Amino acid sequence: MVGEPAPEALKSETGRPTGGQASYINYATVASSQKPELNGSAIDRLATHKHPVSQHNERPRQLVPDTVQVSEPYELGQHVRKQNLDMKNRMESSPAPVSPSEDELLEGEVAWTMPIARPKLLPTGLCYDIRMRYHSELDPPKQRLDFHPEDPRRIYHIYRELCQAGLYKDPQFDVPTIDRPLERIQARNATAPEICLVHTAEHYNFVASTVEMTNESLIHLERMYDSIYFNPLTFSSALLSAGGAIETCKAVVSGRVKNAIAVIRPPGHHAECNRPMGFCLFDNVSIAAKVCQADYPEACRKVLILDWDVHHGNGIQQAFEQDSNVLYISIHVHEDGNFYPPGPYGDHMHCGAAAGLGKNINIPWPTKGMGDADYLYAFQQVVMPVAYDFNPDLVIIAAGFDAAVGDQLGGCFVTPTCYAHMAHMLMSLAKGKVVVCLEGGYNLASISKSALAVTRTLLGEPPDRIEETRPTKSGAATVDMTSTKEGTMHDALRAYQKQHLCAEFDMVELSVFRERISKSFEHQVLATVNYARAVPLLIIFHDPYHHQTGQDPNSRRLVDAELYDPLNWYREWAINAGFALIDVNFPNHIATTEDIDELNIDKDYENAKRIAERNELAIYLWENYIELNDSTAIYFMGVGSPAKEIVHILNNRETFFQRITAIILFLDSSTPILPSISDQNTYYLSKWYKLNSLVFVSTDHPTWAAADSGGGIKKPSKRFGGVRRSEVEGGVNDMLEIHQKEVVEFVGGRPRGGSGKGR
Repeated sequence: MVGEPAPEALKSETGRPTGGQASYINYATVASSQKPELNGSAIDRLATHKHPVSQHNERPRQLVPDTVQVSEPYELGQHVRKQNLDMKNRMESSPAPVSPSEDELLEGEVAWTMPIARPKLLPTGLCYDIRMRYHSELDPPKQRLDFHPEDPRRIYHIYRELCQAGLYKDPQFDVPTIDRPLERIQARNATAPEICLVHTAEHYNFVASTVEMTNESLIHLERMYDSIYFNPLTFSSALLSAGGAIETCKAVVSGRVKNAIAVIRPPGHHAECNRPMGFCLFDNVSIAAKVCQADYPEACRKVLILDWDVHHGNGIQQAFEQDSNVLYISIHVHEDGNFYPPGPYGDHMHCGAAAGLGKNINIPWPTKGMGDADYLYAFQQVVMPVAYDFNPDLVIIAAGFDAAVGDQLGGCFVTPTCYAHMAHMLMSLAKGKVVVCLEGGYNLASISKSALAVTRTLLGEPPDRIEETRPTKSGAATVDMTSTKEGTMHDALRAYQKQHLCAEFDMVELSVFRERISKSFEHQVLATVNYARAVPLLIIFHDPYHHQTGQDPNSRRLVDAELYDPLNWYREWAINAGFALIDVNFPNHIATTEDIDELNIDKDYENAKRIAERNELAIYLWENYIELNDSTAIYFMGVGSPAKEIVHILNNRETFFQRITAIILFLDSSTPILPSISDQNTYYLSKWYKLNSLVFVSTDHPTWAAADSGGGIKKPSKRFGGVRRSEVEGGVNDMLEIHQKEVVEFVGGRPRGGSGKGR
């Protein structure tokens, strides 16, 4: 408002107000009196405009942008190459650079992108600009003694902490610096085309329009939106925040620095494509990721975004929900949808969609109070295994520090040391190309110490020792529930498969009415409607499906992710041949109704429980859906580890081999060849199994080790069935494709009516 005292946000780094001797700033006068005459394209001007800043600490002039129209795809590579050439020419003809303290008040437009090369000794980068502090409240509540949580001082406290620790040279801090200090990365205004890679043109125009609004209109607007405030300089700060993220990521991808931290605000991970929310205006991290992918298609094809802010990054998830080239992992407090942002969007079942299925992972803490051990357990069990499998070209950390000890909004207890350990683990990916972009964090001391610890790690210092190493019961249960390899991704993939199989093959779900295992195998058993009729029946036991991506042969960019399921050929063949079909997916994750206790952390116990419940399901299906039906012939097919469940039924139900026509198994190198054993009728059972089974074993299976070493191998005992060595190494997918003809001939050579007894 007019005559309002200058907020803390508008003081210089030395503590003096930025308006010279005056300590009162008239926002309306500044914005209206400095309104420039704009002719031509707003996009071009926003990309190249430079605020004039006098030597007397005057306020930067505020842009009043025109409405933009973004109708054509943004050719970012060409745009940036032209800017880089212009920038290089200016650098070659410009005088020597100013000192760091003067430099921090100047706006760099576009940092010259160096050729992609990574010398051995690259510095760590730092992006910071004082002008991001100009975004502040116009009318803070008079009864409130403290500042708004998204306090402009947040970035200065971090910057000061880094300088006082000697990590960056600033003359105002008389502190010796380290031998290889941080290298400054200049922020710039993000352009409208860059922002519209993530946001709609309408959203960009709305934020830009706040420049021309009166203070009264801005205050009214603040009350209409979700946890956001505005002033006439908000737009400029938001452009710098997004531009700072872009330039920091580009500096890492191009090889100018080895890694970097961007101390930027306003934050961005809540901003959705068409609306600001949760203190966020533009989705900084998502914009930077898309710019790098567009400008460096070879060097930055796959991006991992790890969000450890205590709040779910709904904006980032929305931006990449259907993108197979971006893996987004968020660790946040969820409280069953009651923590901000409210609703189910941050739960563990939201795993991406379409091409991005499986590329979105949420680890939603059920309550506040999580600490170091919980976060490290999540990293060890979920984040790092999945990240290594994804193998990114760039890692961006959406680094909110509001889960830190002392942050009242977050209510968690993550220490600076834990943040350092998480950053250290992520540095093992992407050849160390890691960018840390500030998001939330509202305790000034906590965010400063946490950011310092992470920056020291980026510089190469090993993290301190973690004292707490045992996760809480609820933390361990949440991680186990949401593990991509054991829960979340398989649930999502099975849901997708269920939809496909029901539509393609007219299948329905068979219920498991047994309390101890019903939750674990919900949606896992599907069947054609004729499964109990007098027709041949094929039962397939298989591992969870694999999510794979294709690759464009020209650009080598990952495209068109799809669900790869070689069993579809067998399903279609069986149904066309008049078979009924039961399809059973055996998930690796077991979700029982029992209380989670300390034993759940013991992997031996978990494995034993998993095996017991898988065996229980196999027996349940045999007794309730298969044994007593009217099928004229019954064939079992086991693919991967679930083959063991078929052998389990064979060895534990005497009527099994009397009712079954044949068994077909596909075993990879990690699945043992199990024998048929029985206390009664051992000879007859082994003989039946030998004559009526086809067991394909991968060529690199340990069974063949003796023969491959020249020691020869005995003929497999008939107790192991009709074993055949496949020429395929490793997994079962190729085996399923190569041996299709043999399976068809094997099944075709057996009678379709009656049981297999006596053959």
